[in-house]
Amino acid sequence: MAVAIATPAHAQVSNASLRGTVKAEGGVSQVTAINVNTGLTRSVAVGENGSYNIASLPVGTYRLELTTPGGVRRTDEFTLSVGQSAVLDFDFSQPDIASDDGAIIVTGTRLRSMEGGEVGTNISQRQIEVLPQNNRNFLAFADLAPGVQFVTAGNDQSRLQGGAQNSSTVNVFIDGVGQKDFVLKNGISGQDSTQGNPFPQLAVGEYRVISSNYKAEFDQVSSVAITAVTRSGTNEFHGEAFIDYTDQGLRDRRPNELTGTKIKTKDFQFGGALGGPIIKDMLHFFVTYEGKRQENPRDIRPGFNLPLDFFPAEYRGVFGPTNATFNEDLYFGKLSFQPTSSDLIELSGRHRRESGEFLSSGINARETISAQKVIEYRGTARWEHTADNWINDLKLTYEDVRWAPTPVVFGNGSLFAYAAPNESNPAVIDRADILRIGGGANYQDKGQKGWGIQNDFTWTGFEGHTIKFGVKSKWVELNTLQLNNFNPLYTYNVAFNPNGGTFNDEIPYRLQFGAQTGTGNPIVSSDNWQFGIYLQDDWEVTDRLTLNLGVRWDYERTPSYLDFVHPADAVNAVSPANYPNLVNADYDINDFISTGSERKAFKGAWQPRIGFSYELDDDARFVLFGGFGRSYDRNQFDFLQQEISVGSFATRTFNFNTGDPFNICAPGPTCVTWDPIYLTEAGRQQLLAQAGPGGGRELRFITNKLKVPYSDQFSLGLRARVTPLFEAEVGYSHVESKDGFAYLLGNRRPDGSFFPPAPAAPSSPFGFAPPGFGSIIIGTNGLETRADTGYLKLVKNYTAASPWSLAATYTYTEAEENRNFGEVFSLDFPSIEDYNFARSAGVRKHRFVAAGSVDLPIGVTLSGKFTLASPPYLKAFVNTGGDNPSRTVISNEAKGNGDRWGLRQFDLAIIKYIPFRFISDESRLRLRLDIINLFNDRNFVDYNNNPADNTRTPSSPTIYREISGIGVGGNPPRTVKVSAGFSF
Repeated sequence: MAVAIATPAHAQVSNASLRGTVKAEGGVSQVTAINVNTGLTRSVAVGENGSYNIASLPVGTYRLELTTPGGVRRTDEFTLSVGQSAVLDFDFSQPDIASDDGAIIVTGTRLRSMEGGEVGTNISQRQIEVLPQNNRNFLAFADLAPGVQFVTAGNDQSRLQGGAQNSSTVNVFIDGVGQKDFVLKNGISGQDSTQGNPFPQLAVGEYRVISSNYKAEFDQVSSVAITAVTRSGTNEFHGEAFIDYTDQGLRDRRPNELTGTKIKTKDFQFGGALGGPIIKDMLHFFVTYEGKRQENPRDIRPGFNLPLDFFPAEYRGVFGPTNATFNEDLYFGKLSFQPTSSDLIELSGRHRRESGEFLSSGINARETISAQKVIEYRGTARWEHTADNWINDLKLTYEDVRWAPTPVVFGNGSLFAYAAPNESNPAVIDRADILRIGGGANYQDKGQKGWGIQNDFTWTGFEGHTIKFGVKSKWVELNTLQLNNFNPLYTYNVAFNPNGGTFNDEIPYRLQFGAQTGTGNPIVSSDNWQFGIYLQDDWEVTDRLTLNLGVRWDYERTPSYLDFVHPADAVNAVSPANYPNLVNADYDINDFISTGSERKAFKGAWQPRIGFSYELDDDARFVLFGGFGRSYDRNQFDFLQQEISVGSFATRTFNFNTGDPFNICAPGPTCVTWDPIYLTEAGRQQLLAQAGPGGGRELRFITNKLKVPYSDQFSLGLRARVTPLFEAEVGYSHVESKDGFAYLLGNRRPDGSFFPPAPAAPSSPFGFAPPGFGSIIIGTNGLETRADTGYLKLVKNYTAASPWSLAATYTYTEAEENRNFGEVFSLDFPSIEDYNFARSAGVRKHRFVAAGSVDLPIGVTLSGKFTLASPPYLKAFVNTGGDNPSRTVISNEAKGNGDRWGLRQFDLAIIKYIPFRFISDESRLRLRLDIINLFNDRNFVDYNNNPADNTRTPSSPTIYREISGIGVGGNPPRTVKVSAGFSF
């Protein structure tokens, strides 16, 4: 039987590993691991000291065969999980152990994952299958890991977030291949502004969430790393099909429907999977498809809490409930070929296609929508070859991802704004956008396409060491087409009409429209080269102490940034002769001007990563762990490309002198007297001609010494195995992220200052742009976050003998940032250093997530997930008084739902399995009922964030920190989802 088990962490990114020692008279010559479902075989020789090491095993169920002088000894079956590192020691020297039947008892429950210095958790296939969820996004359970949030916004779009960093710092590795989005936000390709899923859930076997202190194998990530494995075919045919459905009749009323009719809602999801052998023990296949068809409710409501009768009759009809459609199709296929016991060849590919309508609740009328389009192709070819003491894993990858929202209506847009004296303080002007109609704003087409090769070599020939060396090279073309304000937008102050009337929709005070500048091409393309190299040594120093020592280096070359030459008119516009305001400025514009030779790719991305685990007792029931590491991410291309695109297709802004006292501009090329001809294309061309060479366009400059964002991570904790099935963990982590990208306002007043002289209130110098041009916007590094997290995690694993499970995590987080969460444009201070650190608006102080399931005797599985969190923090600017008035940033906790919590949601699922044994012993019908938000909690997300508002008025009935909106926000009302499935 297995006498001792310990589990140092030295697994592959997605594979598992197994090592140990064997004692027997005459010795043991060989240990062989056999996957009982696919026949995959891995054999290694046993060293002179009795040690063996199988460093890379696909996730699955195995048995061991040990060749001894007395014959082959076989173990019972056990399961290895994603990223798991297990050690099994055998002792055949005792007479009662060396029995005649050769049986060795090894149970799967004895195997456990010890993560070294990593902070994270494993999500099993059972959890993915039985826990309640609304959208079949397999990442929805990642928030069971400390410091991780799975955030669903009010528009049903979801994202993953780690600590105080934004979603662009996340990376997901599927079968060891990163799914990074190099162009857009949200970290994972295709996940920007979509309610779709990144991968078919039926294809996911299980995954591991690491919130900090990952090993050197992980690249292009500085917060959460997800490593997932896909399912493969086996020696038996298995398949399944499912349908999920809900509509407005299966949900509770939303807050805006309490006195009216429910809005039509539909969520129909369906799909199937099939896998099996082509050649038994040699060639297997797996294919799956999942589809989603949705109609999501939306609310068009006036801004500034205005009543409908404020608007003329012709506009009232645009307000009220409506819906937005969304369609998604996901395909995945995989071939697994084992020509020899030393080789595994896998070919996999996936395709994703989305369509629908971009429409969020708010002031935008339905006609302003944009059509959604996401198209994604990815493919991987993998060859793994094993020998006695080394393994080589070679991967070839291809990706082609496109995200292209397009306006549905092409024509003039109108934005109605409200500007009037404050009811309680007439000296203060209240301004708010209250309705937008007409054509949508932007035309975009962005994506990435290219090939990659990566190779990981693992050496186990040195006793006590598992050494891994890897290299990756990628050639990827990044593309963007961004035509901002493709449809002209006219802004009206509805409270001021020089022609009379109570609602001005005749004379706008501002016009914004996009136009080519004649410089460059708005289609920005960059043939990037990415290169990464790492070395990792997992060293068993003693029987109790394991060190994980790693270092990696990454490099990326972005030619569109490095080789860019600023056009002459932009350089002349900011020269001392034409714009002396910068002569005494607090920055040197020459540090941002490129002639094509000043910029160098960043070469400083060295990343040491160190972890340890120390077993405090002989049975390894208590393990002390910790780690420190640095991890570099990358600069999002969508920010870098703006230097080119804004210079070639720019938003032109023209203000009109209409006599409106709240919208006054000084006459000039971009401030003219209103003429109705400006509503036409001919009039807009006339404005461009009058404005001269600059045309009122913005000027973008990015620093010539651009760095790469990174985070430093530290963790320390204690893991305890209370029983073979029950584990507890308590820990602390500290994460600092630095050098995040930000855009600043480069305008300065004539004397070079940013703020006006005292005693004037602080204001940004937007009105002091270079003659004929819009504002100067400069890009640089400097965004920072800090997060200190203490957490407690409890896990009870599911087994057939003990058919219930529980995973619960409580986190307490103190997080702060020097800029409002998720905001890149920082136009309120002269530099990033001037922003004071304040509580992060993206991280709640307290968060508790628990999920569990139980098999009941009547063939029913009951499962639930409970999330509870404190209210969010609100950040706002306040002006300081005194001799030197300035601004400062304050952050205060919002008043949540009854001041008890900011977010509470309990989801429940009931599954009934009905055997269909006349087809096969494993065939069964599945009937399922999911109740999302069982207690119908209203988790509001709109708050009054005006620190000066301490008075209730009819137009503003709330005060600072109180709930101000009726939207449900990130969670739906109580919703019942019915499902049916069949598997065999």
